[in-house]
Amino acid sequence: MTLRSWARLALGMPSFVRTGQIGDGREAACAAFVEATAPPGDIDAALTAIDTFARREAMLVNIGDEKGPLLDAAVRRAAPRLVLELGTYCGYSALRIARAAPAARVVSVEFSAANADVARRIWSHAGVAGSVTCVVGTIGDGGRTLAALADDHGVTAGSVDVLFIDHDKNAYLSDLRTILDRGWLHPGSVVVADNVRLPGAPGYRAYMRRHEGTRWRTVEHKTHVEYQSVLPDLVLESEYLGS
Repeated sequence: MTLRSWARLALGMPSFVRTGQIGDGREAACAAFVEATAPPGDIDAALTAIDTFARREAMLVNIGDEKGPLLDAAVRRAAPRLVLELGTYCGYSALRIARAAPAARVVSVEFSAANADVARRIWSHAGVAGSVTCVVGTIGDGGRTLAALADDHGVTAGSVDVLFIDHDKNAYLSDLRTILDRGWLHPGSVVVADNVRLPGAPGYRAYMRRHEGTRWRTVEHKTHVEYQSVLPDLVLESEYLGS
Protein backbone atom coordinates (compact mmCIF):
# COMPACT_ATOMS: atom_id res chain seq x y z
CA MET A 1 0.00 0.00 0.00
CA THR A 2 1.37 3.42 -0.94
CA LEU A 3 2.13 6.30 1.40
CA ARG A 4 -0.77 8.19 -0.18
CA SER A 5 -3.12 5.30 0.62
CA TRP A 6 -1.95 5.27 4.23
CA ALA A 7 -2.52 9.02 4.46
CA ARG A 8 -6.06 8.69 3.09
CA LEU A 9 -6.78 5.89 5.52
CA ALA A 10 -5.41 7.86 8.48
CA LEU A 11 -7.48 10.91 7.57
CA GLY A 12 -10.56 8.72 7.40
CA MET A 13 -10.13 7.07 10.81
CA PRO A 14 -12.29 9.56 12.74
CA SER A 15 -15.10 8.94 10.26
CA PHE A 16 -14.56 5.18 10.49
CA VAL A 17 -14.80 5.16 14.29
CA ARG A 18 -17.98 7.24 14.13
CA THR A 19 -19.78 5.74 11.14
CA GLY A 20 -18.02 2.49 10.21
CA GLN A 21 -16.91 3.94 6.86
CA ILE A 22 -13.72 5.78 5.89
CA GLY A 23 -15.78 8.64 4.50
CA ASP A 24 -14.58 8.84 0.91
CA GLY A 25 -17.06 6.37 -0.60
CA ARG A 26 -14.59 3.51 -0.94
CA GLU A 27 -16.96 0.90 0.53
CA ALA A 28 -19.71 1.55 -2.05
CA ALA A 29 -17.04 1.81 -4.74
CA CYS A 30 -15.80 -1.63 -3.72
CA ALA A 31 -19.28 -3.10 -4.20
CA ALA A 32 -19.51 -1.47 -7.62
CA PHE A 33 -16.08 -2.86 -8.52
CA VAL A 34 -17.15 -6.38 -7.54
CA GLU A 35 -20.35 -6.06 -9.58
CA ALA A 36 -18.42 -4.79 -12.59
CA THR A 37 -15.52 -7.23 -12.59
CA ALA A 38 -16.62 -10.52 -10.96
CA PRO A 39 -19.01 -12.89 -12.74
CA PRO A 40 -22.31 -13.27 -10.86
CA GLY A 41 -22.42 -16.28 -8.55
CA ASP A 42 -18.63 -16.67 -8.36
CA ILE A 43 -17.43 -16.39 -4.74
CA ASP A 44 -13.76 -16.78 -5.69
CA ALA A 45 -14.00 -13.97 -8.22
CA ALA A 46 -15.81 -11.71 -5.76
CA LEU A 47 -13.11 -12.22 -3.14
CA THR A 48 -10.38 -11.61 -5.70
CA ALA A 49 -12.13 -8.42 -6.80
CA ILE A 50 -12.27 -7.12 -3.21
CA ASP A 51 -8.58 -7.90 -2.68
CA THR A 52 -7.69 -6.23 -5.97
CA PHE A 53 -9.70 -3.14 -5.06
CA ALA A 54 -8.05 -2.95 -1.62
CA ARG A 55 -4.56 -3.20 -3.07
CA ARG A 56 -4.97 -1.02 -6.16
CA GLU A 57 -7.76 1.44 -5.45
CA ALA A 58 -8.31 2.05 -1.72
CA MET A 59 -7.33 0.19 1.44
CA LEU A 60 -10.14 -1.77 3.12
CA VAL A 61 -10.20 -2.89 6.74
CA ASN A 62 -11.36 -6.47 6.17
CA ILE A 63 -9.22 -9.44 7.19
CA GLY A 64 -7.53 -9.53 3.78
CA ASP A 65 -5.77 -12.12 1.69
CA GLU A 66 -2.85 -12.93 4.02
CA LYS A 67 -4.88 -13.52 7.18
CA GLY A 68 -7.95 -14.82 5.37
CA PRO A 69 -6.58 -18.34 4.90
CA LEU A 70 -6.18 -18.61 8.70
CA LEU A 71 -9.90 -17.97 9.04
CA ASP A 72 -10.65 -20.40 6.21
CA ALA A 73 -8.69 -23.17 7.87
CA ALA A 74 -10.30 -22.63 11.28
CA VAL A 75 -13.77 -22.71 9.73
CA ARG A 76 -13.05 -25.89 7.79
CA ARG A 77 -11.74 -27.63 10.89
CA ALA A 78 -14.87 -26.67 12.83
CA ALA A 79 -17.25 -27.79 10.04
CA PRO A 80 -19.90 -25.38 11.38
CA ARG A 81 -23.63 -25.32 10.95
CA LEU A 82 -23.93 -21.80 12.37
CA VAL A 83 -21.31 -19.04 12.31
CA LEU A 84 -21.76 -15.76 14.17
CA GLU A 85 -19.65 -12.84 12.98
CA LEU A 86 -19.14 -9.55 14.79
CA GLY A 87 -18.17 -6.88 12.26
CA THR A 88 -19.42 -7.19 8.68
CA TYR A 89 -17.78 -4.18 7.02
CA CYS A 90 -18.00 -4.92 3.25
CA GLY A 91 -18.89 -8.59 3.70
CA TYR A 92 -15.49 -10.01 2.76
CA SER A 93 -14.93 -12.33 5.73
CA ALA A 94 -18.49 -13.64 5.54
CA LEU A 95 -17.80 -14.56 1.91
CA ARG A 96 -14.69 -16.46 2.97
CA ILE A 97 -16.68 -18.26 5.68
CA ALA A 98 -19.48 -19.15 3.24
CA ARG A 99 -16.92 -20.56 0.81
CA ALA A 100 -15.14 -22.59 3.51
CA ALA A 101 -18.41 -23.94 4.97
CA PRO A 102 -21.01 -23.98 2.17
CA ALA A 103 -23.57 -25.82 4.30
CA ALA A 104 -23.40 -23.31 7.17
CA ARG A 105 -25.58 -20.33 7.99
CA VAL A 106 -23.60 -17.15 8.60
CA VAL A 107 -25.15 -14.40 10.73
CA SER A 108 -23.12 -11.20 10.76
CA VAL A 109 -23.63 -8.24 13.12
CA GLU A 110 -22.73 -4.76 11.86
CA PHE A 111 -23.41 -1.41 13.52
CA SER A 112 -23.34 0.57 10.24
CA ALA A 113 -26.45 0.28 8.10
CA ALA A 114 -24.47 1.64 5.15
CA ASN A 115 -21.91 -1.14 5.48
CA ALA A 116 -24.72 -3.68 5.73
CA ASP A 117 -26.09 -2.43 2.41
CA VAL A 118 -22.65 -2.73 0.77
CA ALA A 119 -22.19 -6.26 2.11
CA ARG A 120 -25.62 -7.36 0.95
CA ARG A 121 -24.89 -6.08 -2.57
CA ILE A 122 -21.68 -8.10 -2.67
CA TRP A 123 -23.26 -11.22 -1.17
CA SER A 124 -26.14 -11.07 -3.62
CA HIS A 125 -23.75 -10.71 -6.55
CA ALA A 126 -21.62 -13.61 -5.29
CA GLY A 127 -24.68 -15.83 -4.88
CA VAL A 128 -24.58 -16.37 -1.10
CA ALA A 129 -27.45 -14.13 0.01
CA GLY A 130 -29.51 -17.20 0.91
CA SER A 131 -27.04 -18.37 3.55
CA VAL A 132 -25.47 -15.12 4.81
CA THR A 133 -27.48 -12.57 6.81
CA CYS A 134 -26.57 -9.18 8.26
CA VAL A 135 -28.16 -7.88 11.47
CA VAL A 136 -27.68 -4.15 11.99
CA GLY A 137 -26.82 -3.43 15.61
CA THR A 138 -24.26 -4.25 18.30
CA ILE A 139 -24.01 -6.86 21.01
CA GLY A 140 -23.82 -4.07 23.59
CA ASP A 141 -26.89 -2.08 22.51
CA GLY A 142 -28.98 -2.98 25.53
CA GLY A 143 -30.38 -6.28 24.32
CA ARG A 144 -32.06 -5.35 21.03
CA THR A 145 -29.51 -7.14 18.83
CA LEU A 146 -29.21 -10.09 21.21
CA ALA A 147 -32.99 -10.52 21.05
CA ALA A 148 -32.98 -10.29 17.25
CA LEU A 149 -30.26 -12.91 16.99
CA ALA A 150 -32.14 -15.28 19.28
CA ASP A 151 -35.70 -14.67 18.09
CA ASP A 152 -35.18 -14.11 14.37
CA HIS A 153 -31.99 -15.96 13.49
CA GLY A 154 -31.89 -19.06 15.67
CA VAL A 155 -28.85 -18.10 17.72
CA THR A 156 -29.62 -20.04 20.87
CA ALA A 157 -27.93 -22.11 23.58
CA GLY A 158 -25.05 -24.14 22.18
CA SER A 159 -25.84 -23.22 18.57
CA VAL A 160 -22.74 -21.23 17.58
CA ASP A 161 -19.99 -23.42 16.18
CA VAL A 162 -17.71 -20.58 15.04
CA LEU A 163 -17.53 -17.00 16.29
CA PHE A 164 -15.47 -14.54 14.24
CA ILE A 165 -14.63 -11.24 15.96
CA ASP A 166 -13.46 -8.31 13.84
CA HIS A 167 -15.24 -5.16 15.01
CA ASP A 168 -14.63 -2.58 17.77
CA LYS A 169 -11.41 -3.78 19.42
CA ASN A 170 -12.53 -2.37 22.77
CA ALA A 171 -15.60 -4.62 22.64
CA TYR A 172 -13.87 -7.92 21.88
CA LEU A 173 -13.79 -9.19 25.45
CA SER A 174 -17.07 -7.71 26.68
CA ASP A 175 -18.96 -9.07 23.68
CA LEU A 176 -17.36 -12.50 24.06
CA ARG A 177 -18.38 -12.55 27.72
CA THR A 178 -21.95 -11.59 26.81
CA ILE A 179 -22.09 -14.44 24.31
CA LEU A 180 -20.70 -16.83 26.92
CA ASP A 181 -23.28 -15.63 29.43
CA ARG A 182 -25.98 -16.41 26.88
CA GLY A 183 -24.61 -19.94 26.54
CA TRP A 184 -24.42 -19.66 22.77
CA LEU A 185 -21.06 -21.48 22.53
CA HIS A 186 -20.51 -25.16 23.23
CA PRO A 187 -17.36 -27.15 24.04
CA GLY A 188 -15.51 -27.34 20.74
CA SER A 189 -16.77 -24.00 19.44
CA VAL A 190 -14.01 -22.00 17.78
CA VAL A 191 -13.49 -18.26 18.23
CA VAL A 192 -11.27 -16.41 15.74
CA ALA A 193 -10.26 -12.82 16.52
CA ASP A 194 -8.50 -10.51 14.05
CA ASN A 195 -6.29 -7.47 14.74
CA VAL A 196 -5.40 -8.59 18.25
CA ARG A 197 -1.98 -6.90 17.99
CA LEU A 198 -2.84 -3.95 15.75
CA PRO A 199 -4.93 -1.91 16.39
CA GLY A 200 -4.89 -4.32 19.32
CA ALA A 201 -7.17 -5.99 21.86
CA PRO A 202 -4.83 -6.47 24.85
CA GLY A 203 -7.59 -7.27 27.33
CA TYR A 204 -8.91 -10.02 25.08
CA ARG A 205 -5.45 -11.50 24.60
CA ALA A 206 -4.75 -11.39 28.35
CA TYR A 207 -8.07 -13.13 29.03
CA MET A 208 -7.25 -15.96 26.63
CA ARG A 209 -3.81 -16.38 28.17
CA ARG A 210 -5.25 -16.37 31.69
CA HIS A 211 -7.68 -19.16 30.85
CA GLU A 212 -5.38 -21.20 28.63
CA GLY A 213 -5.92 -24.91 29.21
CA THR A 214 -8.92 -24.41 31.50
CA ARG A 215 -11.65 -22.66 29.51
CA TRP A 216 -9.78 -22.11 26.24
CA ARG A 217 -7.05 -23.57 24.06
CA THR A 218 -5.56 -20.80 21.91
CA VAL A 219 -3.15 -20.57 19.02
CA GLU A 220 -1.68 -17.15 18.28
CA HIS A 221 -0.99 -16.77 14.56
CA LYS A 222 1.71 -14.22 13.79
CA THR A 223 0.86 -12.33 10.62
CA HIS A 224 0.56 -8.77 9.25
CA VAL A 225 -2.00 -6.01 9.11
CA GLU A 226 -4.15 -6.42 6.02
CA TYR A 227 -2.80 -5.61 2.56
CA GLN A 228 0.82 -4.92 3.52
CA SER A 229 3.80 -6.88 4.85
CA VAL A 230 5.47 -4.50 7.32
CA LEU A 231 3.14 -3.97 10.29
CA PRO A 232 2.82 -7.11 12.45
CA ASP A 233 -0.52 -8.41 13.65
CA LEU A 234 -1.98 -11.40 15.49
CA VAL A 235 -4.96 -13.59 14.73
CA LEU A 236 -6.08 -15.61 17.74
CA GLU A 237 -7.80 -18.96 17.19
CA SER A 238 -9.37 -20.26 20.40
CA GLU A 239 -11.22 -23.49 21.05
CA TYR A 240 -13.79 -23.27 23.84
CA LEU A 241 -13.31 -26.05 26.37
CA GLY A 242 -16.39 -25.30 28.44
CA SER A 243 -16.92 -23.51 31.75
